[in-house]
Amino acid sequence: MAESAESSKDYFVTTVNEDHATICWGCGLRLLLPTHAPVFKCGWCGAITSQNVNKPESKCLWGRRLQDRCFVTILSVFMLFLICGGVWAVHWFVFSVSYTFGIFHYILTAILAATTVSSFSLSAFRCAGTPPTVLWGSYPVVGKGDLENYTFCHYCVKPKSPRAHHCRSCGTCVLDMDHHCPFIGNCVGAANHRHFIAFLFSAVFSTIYISFISAYAGLHIWPPVKYRSLGHLNGSGRSLAIRAFKEVMLALVSSAVQLSARGLILVYLFVSSVSLQIGLSVLLWQQLCYIYEGKTYLSHLSSQGSGGDHIEEKGCQNIFRFFGCPYSIFRYLPTLRNSPKRHTK
Repeated sequence: MAESAESSKDYFVTTVNEDHATICWGCGLRLLLPTHAPVFKCGWCGAITSQNVNKPESKCLWGRRLQDRCFVTILSVFMLFLICGGVWAVHWFVFSVSYTFGIFHYILTAILAATTVSSFSLSAFRCAGTPPTVLWGSYPVVGKGDLENYTFCHYCVKPKSPRAHHCRSCGTCVLDMDHHCPFIGNCVGAANHRHFIAFLFSAVFSTIYISFISAYAGLHIWPPVKYRSLGHLNGSGRSLAIRAFKEVMLALVSSAVQLSARGLILVYLFVSSVSLQIGLSVLLWQQLCYIYEGKTYLSHLSSQGSGGDHIEEKGCQNIFRFFGCPYSIFRYLPTLRNSPKRHTK
């Protein structure tokens, strides 16, 4: 029994295959893997390493940036045209209604133009969000769990937090990245997401007002519509409706030919503003839905890819928190606080 007990305390020495040993990029410790794992997590610092990294070439980075600058320039010129063209096209009309209405129109136009341009500038030219700087690389510096779920960005050559994502168009990592918007030439992230939502709100309200005032002014200068044979149409059902529609469209086109330059600009302002407000309203609603769910667009895609294992807490408190409202406001809003749509993690 003594010999068996003594033999049980013996130590065995074995060789380790180099293919099963690797170095953690986070803390620099040498790790032994049971098999050749393409992705592993350090037990000390918590950093995640992927060994099968194929870094693509970044030859098209300048082309993407040039494309973004072109989109920003085109959108800036278009907004300038909507503001200046709209002011010139309805100047005669608003003061012909009344002097008070004219003053009100110019004050409202100045407010909408200032908020739209300022929020667009902040979302386009402000940094989208810089990930936090952490210490990494050596064991004495990195403590236990300091790099929990961090990955290494081979583009920026530095650690990337779980909330960050690398944008290949901008060439940098962005904190809480929602998406890369080519129309602002910038990513939408933690630092400019509020400005982007403010820009969408302001743009939607502006296009609604432009469509209303351009339609109201256009009706007063539209030439008389002359129908050729609308009252003598014969038939019934679908054929009659088609012929009546053709007659109305032909009369509108004939009268539109007689429009002045001011009238043509009003028509263009109405069509473009209605088209923009439909697209921007859909985008704004989508963004608000993601904020309500406590997600970004990229995290929504990630949750779909992973099967939705991680369930975020839904609720209006996410919207209030996003816009910087204090959470204590919910003690005055019991109906929102007790909303049945909240999910537990």
